[in-house]
Amino acid sequence: MKRISILLVAATSFAVPACSSNDPSTSGDDTVGEDAGTGGPTDEWDQLLGTREIDYNAALRIAALRLSGDLPTVTEINSIKDAADIAAKKTAYETLVRAYMDRPAFAKQMFYFWRDTFKMGETAELDAAPAFAAQLSVENRSYLELFTATQNTCPTFDQGTAAFTPASCAGTGPTAGVITDPGAMKHYFSNFAFRRVRWVQETFDCTKFPVEISATPTDVGGASPYIGVWPFQSISGLATGRVDFQDVSAVVCANCHQTINHIAPLFANYDEDGVYQTAIAVPTPLDGAPMAQMTDYLPAGEATAWRFGVPAANLQGLGTAMAADPAVAKCGVARVWNWALGKTDIVDTLQEVPVETIQTQLDAFTASGHKMKDLIYAVYTSDDFVKF
Repeated sequence: MKRISILLVAATSFAVPACSSNDPSTSGDDTVGEDAGTGGPTDEWDQLLGTREIDYNAALRIAALRLSGDLPTVTEINSIKDAADIAAKKTAYETLVRAYMDRPAFAKQMFYFWRDTFKMGETAELDAAPAFAAQLSVENRSYLELFTATQNTCPTFDQGTAAFTPASCAGTGPTAGVITDPGAMKHYFSNFAFRRVRWVQETFDCTKFPVEISATPTDVGGASPYIGVWPFQSISGLATGRVDFQDVSAVVCANCHQTINHIAPLFANYDEDGVYQTAIAVPTPLDGAPMAQMTDYLPAGEATAWRFGVPAANLQGLGTAMAADPAVAKCGVARVWNWALGKTDIVDTLQEVPVETIQTQLDAFTASGHKMKDLIYAVYTSDDFVKF
């Protein structure tokens, strides 16, 4: 049977055109009639989701490919097929999922998953961050170590033996999980370190800028209002810096830069080779490409931060703030969910996951201390994964 993704719940924010008499959207609204039991309206997507049936063998094929890179064996298929009842099939399926996750091939699958997630890899320096994330996943360690670990964050991974070898990153800069990874800093080098900020934001918070939006927009003299939560003057304009981040002539730049400018200086000391320097080492787009200055980002007296009201004086402080942000944990669960369900990148293709869809897994993830292997098992054994 064709899988009906639970992500259809998110479709209410899009207009779905009527295509044929078989398209449930031809009713012109979100209902398809009256509920026979209550007399109230019923939701079309709830009805479609309600038609799904558990199929452990179909789920097994997908789980085997995702977790081990191979199709299930005949013996594995028959262990579910020949089980006496649905409870026995469930037990057989969950046993096989555990077995796949205990194989060396699982480490390789996680390594490839994190390469794709981080959009980097295939050289020794670019593989360090994916290897560390994969190691956390295989060893059932906390997801939050991606932001808080202070040692052995640049392991190597042998794809032949599926073995991790612990190692610390080269250089003398601070260590805060993968957000201080030299390979990532080199890979995402740019003017003002803005690409590094974008990578951190989109990878670990699953949203594009702007990310801090006020319920009460402010008129700042532009064609559209300022929608940020930071004071408009909290980032630099031409009165204090060399780039006008307060410009409102075309778009209100501050809508995004209110957050970006409070994070970017933390990454600005990494040079184009990803080496941490004692001074700002990223250029500006100005004539001659002079190095950025702190006053280009923020006026005097303004401090760096992860979010408004969440200060981060240094990169380790940033990692701590990210680890404490519930949105970061939700993003981690959502990325595992989309991987399991065969969805594309959350940010690039807007394959967003409503929190209601993953609330059970998110609650368990938080309660477990953000253990990665437990999360993966929970997703691959969830009702939404085994129903078609």
